[in-house]
Amino acid sequence: MNGHEGKHEWHTELSASARRSRVVFGLLAVLLLAALGVAIATQVRNTGSGDTLDSARPADLLVLLDNLGQREASLRQEIAGLEETLATLQRSGGGSQAALDEARARLTALSIQVGAVPAAGPGVVLTVTDPGTNVGSEVILDLIQELRAAGAEAISIRGEGGEPVRIGVDSWVTGSAGQIKVDGTDLEAPYEVLAIGDPPTLAAALNIPGGVIDTVARSGGRLAVEQSQQVTITALRETKPRQYAQPGN
Repeated sequence: MNGHEGKHEWHTELSASARRSRVVFGLLAVLLLAALGVAIATQVRNTGSGDTLDSARPADLLVLLDNLGQREASLRQEIAGLEETLATLQRSGGGSQAALDEARARLTALSIQVGAVPAAGPGVVLTVTDPGTNVGSEVILDLIQELRAAGAEAISIRGEGGEPVRIGVDSWVTGSAGQIKVDGTDLEAPYEVLAIGDPPTLAAALNIPGGVIDTVARSGGRLAVEQSQQVTITALRETKPRQYAQPGN
């Protein structure tokens, strides 16, 4: 009888430990994804239109970029903390396999969002042609923001003959038509944009009346949208050392 009760208590403790592990990882994942959502929403809100950026003072733009840089640094620090926690649990054998699998999945999702790892999945392939050299940086910015708002989980952009640039939380677009820069990289038309997400949803967001496709057309260009079940993004975000800014608590 005592042996049966001891076995029952052991199973109860193990089950409780597994539940605690799942709760801890679940809460951690929610916090991380919430932080990412706030960062992206802030970036979209602060760069709501090309006119706003064009009229902003250089000092204001520097503050904006520094704030976004701090947010990305904070997200990367959260990723490092989750990686360390996961490694500790693996070494100690703590937590259930289900909790460990969930933590790995959350870590992968967050790493994709900040551009730290390659990504693959369904999405769209966009081609922006600009024969009259009239598509400006504000049009490209609108395109990126529209994809984000439609749920794109990873985005990259490449100019003709150049290397692709992975879009991140603190990405920025500047320059006049024909002289566009994304994160400091010069791009030449035509531009190829890869976005991973639900293909019909992304395509529909670009095709709304008065949306990005119409904006590109008014600029004398053309935006072609191709839905695909396999889009691969290999470009990564470069981790830049920061001299002054540190993630906040």
